[in-house]
Amino acid sequence: MVVGLEAEARIARWLGLPVEVGGGGAEGATVAAGRLVASGAHALISFGLCGGLRPDLTAGELLVPTVILCDDGARFETNAALNSYMGGATPHIMLAGSRILSRACEKAAMWRETGAAAVDLESGAVARAAVAHGLAHACLRAVCDPAGDDLPPAAVAALDGAGRIRGGAVAWSVLSHPGQLGALIALAANAAAARRALMRRVRIIAAP
Repeated sequence: MVVGLEAEARIARWLGLPVEVGGGGAEGATVAAGRLVASGAHALISFGLCGGLRPDLTAGELLVPTVILCDDGARFETNAALNSYMGGATPHIMLAGSRILSRACEKAAMWRETGAAAVDLESGAVARAAVAHGLAHACLRAVCDPAGDDLPPAAVAALDGAGRIRGGAVAWSVLSHPGQLGALIALAANAAAARRALMRRVRIIAAP
């Protein structure tokens, strides 16, 4: 399983599968997937949070997409058996973005352009790695920031390369732009809802 954040890894490890943290970007996800392949993985799963693009998706909604769409136009179909293992496929396309879409207008434009329901930064790299090595792949993601929400600046500056929250960077951003505090609190609540949804699904998957 490839995740972007250490907080996501703590949830994913409940499944008892190997987990690698990519740090929240395609480059790190490629490295993380490579480590799993080198260790003998038979399949790759992209796991964690995502940003909503479709207007009706709410925070905490779970997606098991049937297609990963990269921003260069490449499309990768996910594996039916792995989708079933993840709780069943949902009729969604996941956009593999190359950057964070921090504004609602950007999300709306991308939804209209691609038809993708949500976006994350790791799933495209995971799909490419899987296909390159002849492995099955799937994706389980929970919506963190719905399509209508702008991300506060602190959220964009928060992560380090190891997938941890940089508390100092967040504090400095809030001090520099105190008007974002309300949006940051709302985002934290949405992220907590998304993590709870992932945890509930993981417990169902892991149940004997």
